[in-house]
Amino acid sequence: MKITINLPDDLMLQAKKAALEADTTLTEFVANALREALAKRQRKAPKKKFEIFISGKGGTYPGVDISDTAALLDIMDGIGDFKRRD
Repeated sequence: MKITINLPDDLMLQAKKAALEADTTLTEFVANALREALAKRQRKAPKKKFEIFISGKGGTYPGVDISDTAALLDIMDGIGDFKRRD
């Protein structure tokens, strides 16, 4: 697949030089670099899931799931008619 990307001049020069030193094309060099970067990213251990426990007087607004970012932002922006629990 052909694509166009904009890279800083110094990075492009380094990539061209590295491709020449590796006796390969710039296309192959960039493709291999992307493969390595993507493989490294996949090898990272998944983050541990955690729960947030709510305590104290009042608690959360009724019907609001604290894992629902959009609903929390709406509340903070004053959107909706949420009443605090007693």
